[in-house]
Amino acid sequence: MISIANFFSDVRLPTISDVAHALIATLDNEDASAKSVAAIIARDPALTAKLMRLANSARFGSSRNVSSLDDAIALAGMSHIRTLALAACFAESFPALPGLDTDEFWQSSMACAGYAKWLANGAGADPSDAWLSGMVLRLGELLIYQVAPGAFAEIEQLPHLPGARWEREQRLLGLSEGQITAELCRRWNFPARIAEAVERSSDPMATPPFCKLAGVVHLASLLADTPSDDPAILETLPADVVAALGLGMDWMRARFPTHASFAAAA
Repeated sequence: MISIANFFSDVRLPTISDVAHALIATLDNEDASAKSVAAIIARDPALTAKLMRLANSARFGSSRNVSSLDDAIALAGMSHIRTLALAACFAESFPALPGLDTDEFWQSSMACAGYAKWLANGAGADPSDAWLSGMVLRLGELLIYQVAPGAFAEIEQLPHLPGARWEREQRLLGLSEGQITAELCRRWNFPARIAEAVERSSDPMATPPFCKLAGVVHLASLLADTPSDDPAILETLPADVVAALGLGMDWMRARFPTHASFAAAA
């Protein structure tokens, strides 16, 4: 077993761009405008080009050519373009790893973020905090490769059953991806509430007081590991966490989002 301090002594810390930091800051700014978000993204020409390709792809369902960030935001909405931009920024910070299905990883992370934002709306948690916490949750998993590539290979074994990674990580390392991600968030100067949420997400009921955001991310991760558009999957979620969040099953069934609605910025 390894401590967080010893784990990070062997890690080459990844960095995220100034653009990513600026976009994260807008999540806390209720007055952030589409124009200000477009201006931030425009600082990075490569990111802008990637988003323009996405905006003109079939997934946006547009019959007209999207020729500017302003057009893309008008078509898809500021929130959606910002989340795609952040997902692309995070993906750029981490190299492809042997044994990792990169497309699956980022699609799963986007799904976790999307489910977290949806659940936050029902649980009275902050949707922007929930989205960011869900998006970064698995980043700690990528750092495991640097420290223990053999353990990483076992953790990544298929199938990815709900909660299976947490069990494998604890058994092999004595740490969860959330604990590793939490330390990464602290070193990236993310808000403390984000670090706490991901740190406690694998077992949100373990330590009182209950952290609502951690509970939301816990459920979102389980849903992301079970790609399904059938609301019956909600019955498999841990009842104690659902109850602690005050979520009503009728509300969740009626508003259950499609897995495909969480498009990754690949």
